[in-house]
Amino acid sequence: MRLITAIPALTALAMFALPAMAAEGDPDRGEEIYLKRCVWCHGDEGDGLGPAAERLNPPPRDFTLGQYKIKSVVFDWDYASDNDIFRMIDKGMPGTAMPEWGDVLEDQEIWDLVIYLKTFAGIEEEEPGAAIDYGKQVETSEQSIAEGKRLFHDNDRCSECHGAEGRGDAIKRLKGDNGERTWPRNLTKPWTFRASTDPKDIFTRTSTGIPGTQMPNFADPKSKKKLTIEERWHVANYVVSLTGTGAPVRAEKTVIKAVRLEGALPDAPDDPRWAEAEPATFYLVPQIIVKDRFFTPSNDTISVRAFYNGETLAMLLEWDDRTKSIPGDAKAQEIADPGMGQDMVAVQLPIAVPTSTKKPYFIRGDAALPVNLWQWSSGATDEPETISLVNAHGLENMEDRDAAAIGLTARGAWDKGTWRVVMTRPLAAGDAETDLQFTEGEFIPVAFSAWDGSNSETGTKHTLTTWYWLLLEPPTGAKPFVAAIVAMLLIALGEIWWVRSAAARRREDEE
Repeated sequence: MRLITAIPALTALAMFALPAMAAEGDPDRGEEIYLKRCVWCHGDEGDGLGPAAERLNPPPRDFTLGQYKIKSVVFDWDYASDNDIFRMIDKGMPGTAMPEWGDVLEDQEIWDLVIYLKTFAGIEEEEPGAAIDYGKQVETSEQSIAEGKRLFHDNDRCSECHGAEGRGDAIKRLKGDNGERTWPRNLTKPWTFRASTDPKDIFTRTSTGIPGTQMPNFADPKSKKKLTIEERWHVANYVVSLTGTGAPVRAEKTVIKAVRLEGALPDAPDDPRWAEAEPATFYLVPQIIVKDRFFTPSNDTISVRAFYNGETLAMLLEWDDRTKSIPGDAKAQEIADPGMGQDMVAVQLPIAVPTSTKKPYFIRGDAALPVNLWQWSSGATDEPETISLVNAHGLENMEDRDAAAIGLTARGAWDKGTWRVVMTRPLAAGDAETDLQFTEGEFIPVAFSAWDGSNSETGTKHTLTTWYWLLLEPPTGAKPFVAAIVAMLLIALGEIWWVRSAAARRREDEE
């Protein structure tokens, strides 16, 4: 009886410990698959120097070292298990260029790749290392999360790199073993986690670290920052709680709804009234269309809220930026790439709302459909933040204008890894030939760009969005309901007319 009742528990334990059951692989078949699927990034020799490597951050894995970032064996064992390698091929690595191959390759093909990849480092005969001791999992609770938060911040154990709010605002410059620039994980963005946000995976990372990076393990008894098994579960539960604090991107949300307010609008980034406006969050992608192209971004999303009254529009732009880039500041320079510039953000709007489905070119407009660019810069030690206005007919035809002349203003503030910038402008400003005139109830195309000065982003080297929509929502009243009722009546009358006409034609045919 005891054996029967133990079987489900043993089965669950096996599933908990292994992502897949190991199988024999054929290195010859693995080589064929590698040359077809993997060589472009990882190179002919498996050294991570494929044709695409220079445009990828993080860079492709160098298999000749036999070192893998995501592993589930004890911290002092050099090599990942076969199951670990299988999982990375099968599921990919979010936040990197490593795709998910599980929907392209059969399981056996992945096992063939696993054994072939190990031949690059000559470790195909290596015995597997001992699995991590997970002990007894601590279930999440308010008490566990509170204890995890204490341990996270104790002696800057984790917050030194991941920041006070988990946004990755490191106080020191980080680099990988190959010298490449690395950024600490923004723990509020679960879609960027290399493995997953399951507490077990986070426990694993704290137990093994991430080899090849400056992410340490906290299981080493020689470490002053060592954590017990129970403490690592508390930290894992706290990190999971942070994953729900970021602003997720929702594909169906393409409209920024500006809420109408009576009286003065909020013009400070920390005004509590901004919480009353619904945010819309969009992906920022690297600009790779025109020279100078950009392939290694650090910022990946931007959130926008908006208010308006009878005279003015106000927009709050929020994006996570791990560093406050202020040229001339010694501390900022310590963690920045060479040639640090200012942090910047831009709002792009058509000068005239298109009357057809065709919009201006999404990078600085074009000759036929020009755009207004509102661009804020963070400033330097010897100059304040600025807001500029440009009319663009394409990258080769941009006209600088006086932002103050049309009442365009901006205020920015950086705190704990996040920039918040408020831009305001009168609804009616300048003239219709040079400036967009905002109209209530009209869908207005809008796009955004951002620059991380610490990541050497200047000029056309930046991240951007495609076109989305800005809508100045009319106040709720009787008109929408009256319009809906009228529309329903018209439809009903049309259906009655159609039925009567069809009946009349049928009678005529019968006669």
